[in-house]
Amino acid sequence: MGSKPEFTKVKVFVPSGQLGAGVPASEVEAALERGMDVMAMDAGSTDSGAAYLATGTSKNSRDAVKADLLLLMAAQHKTGVPLIFGTAGQAGGDLNVDWTLDIVREIARDHGYRPKIAVLYSEQSAATIKAKNAAGKVRALPPLGPLADVTIDECRHIVALMGPEPYIAALEGGADIIIGGRSTDTAVLASFPLWKGAPIGPTWHAGKTAECGSQCTATVTLGSGVFITIDKDGFEVEPLHPANRCTVHSVSAHMLYENSNPFRLIEPGGVLDVSAAKYEQITERKVRVTGSVWHPQPYTMKLEGAAGGQYQTIMLIGIADPQVLSNLDLFHDRMHYALVSRVQRTMGEAAGKFDISLRIYGWNAVSGRPVPKDTAPPREVGVMCVITAETQDLATQMAKACNPYFFHMPLFDGVELPSYGFPFTPADIARGQVFEFKLNHVVELDDPMELVRTKWIDLAVEVTKEAAHA
Repeated sequence: MGSKPEFTKVKVFVPSGQLGAGVPASEVEAALERGMDVMAMDAGSTDSGAAYLATGTSKNSRDAVKADLLLLMAAQHKTGVPLIFGTAGQAGGDLNVDWTLDIVREIARDHGYRPKIAVLYSEQSAATIKAKNAAGKVRALPPLGPLADVTIDECRHIVALMGPEPYIAALEGGADIIIGGRSTDTAVLASFPLWKGAPIGPTWHAGKTAECGSQCTATVTLGSGVFITIDKDGFEVEPLHPANRCTVHSVSAHMLYENSNPFRLIEPGGVLDVSAAKYEQITERKVRVTGSVWHPQPYTMKLEGAAGGQYQTIMLIGIADPQVLSNLDLFHDRMHYALVSRVQRTMGEAAGKFDISLRIYGWNAVSGRPVPKDTAPPREVGVMCVITAETQDLATQMAKACNPYFFHMPLFDGVELPSYGFPFTPADIARGQVFEFKLNHVVELDDPMELVRTKWIDLAVEVTKEAAHA
């Protein structure tokens, strides 16, 4: 076997910040014209909460994900360059990955494509995490403390965030399409360049810069993707939309995106250090970056675990009553007392463990903190009542019991009953189960592949076998 040729440069097309968010056909064509070597992108996030991991579902619709894959798989078929995406199906659990695989299979079948597919799973069993925890290999990230087995058991699904190594192994195996489970966004983009021998520091920095597509550009809403070129000394980044541009500010600022330190980014197996990085505006649309450094460290994978909890029913009103608006804190306290008392009085012990929360939008619903005493009354507010109980039926029963108080309770006794504005009828809305993340930990590993399972699907072989049996 001969040695690999000396590295010169690699061109990476990042179609969008997330599969299913919308990939413009014009940008795919622009990437084809530039001579891309790989298409790589993220396909999920924890931004929208724990529900998608707990339930194994996607925030993006199947039609939206399929529309993006139709364009990208056509480009892959035309050029033969690999198509890579990680955190498939929003959360990257096994159910999310298989959901995405089903769409890829459907498109391949309908269009006569025969790619070799590598499917990377990073979901973990409770037994695996318990064993690692017992061996002292799991440590908490702030603000959590030591991990208890009961917490692990509460999780419906647990995933470990992959680094680039499983993707590199899949590329070595000849994958045309790689469907990755939960991964760091940066690792997905860095995998192909690292496989080709690109310098480690610039590659990780390029991956971080382009992880969210056009988010690193001057006008984030103009276009969807970016194009990065990594060479022996650094990397260049430019948008695909002809009217957009990257600037020194937009590129350098992205190190702060979902990262508290603008100079250091922790990834599996090391830390990206950009404290000495140099950013240059080499054209009106393109920025060049040099000086990024990679510091190896013991290998860790972050753990995410999601659990299901109680159930909620909500009700909503709008209030423009000047008397209430001038005494919102008093109104909140009196209303909360009335609703809790109503449930206790009408349902007794049958209510079980429950909670009633009032969130006054336009006052302090987002922060929950007390408002300064000299704050002027708002023109109007929205009040959301969130009732949390052991079952959906119980939560809805409580909402129905509280209905008259929530919609008609005056601020003071002895005045005519008001009718606050309610936008919906029926007024109570069953919101469903509450989901939450239970894990904010990392697991220490000697082998980056230890917690990853790879499944190979060669559609050319499958079709041949099907034809032989026809």
